[in-house]
Amino acid sequence: QVRLVESGGGLVQPGGSLRLSCAASGFVVSSYNMNWYRQAPGKGRELVATITNGGSTNYADSVKGRFTISRDNTKNTVYLQMNSLKPEDTAVYYCNARVFTSNRWGQGTQVTVSS
Repeated sequence: QVRLVESGGGLVQPGGSLRLSCAASGFVVSSYNMNWYRQAPGKGRELVATITNGGSTNYADSVKGRFTISRDNTKNTVYLQMNSLKPEDTAVYYCNARVFTSNRWGQGTQVTVSS
C-alpha cells in the first residue's frame, strides 16, 4: 500500500529553520520524482520543490536559496530543510509523488512562521 506521512511542522519565528520529513512506504522514493507542495489559507496549492529520480532538484523562485530538498534512500524518506523562514511561508506542506499512475499525497504538516 502506497503511503506518504509528513512530519516536522510547527511554529517558528521569522528567520528560523525547520526540517520536514516525508516517510514513504509501498514504493521506493529513489525511483520516482518526489515533490513538496504547500497551501496557504485561501490560496491554491503551490509546488515548492522537486527531487527527481536522478537526483536533480528544482525550487520555486520564492524559496530558492532558502529551502533544500533531499532524500535518504536507506530510510526511504524525503526531507525539506527550510531556513530563513518568512511569515509568507506559513502553509500546510504536503509530500507528493505520482506512483503507479496515481497522484499520491500525504496528510500534510502545518508550518506557521510568526513572532
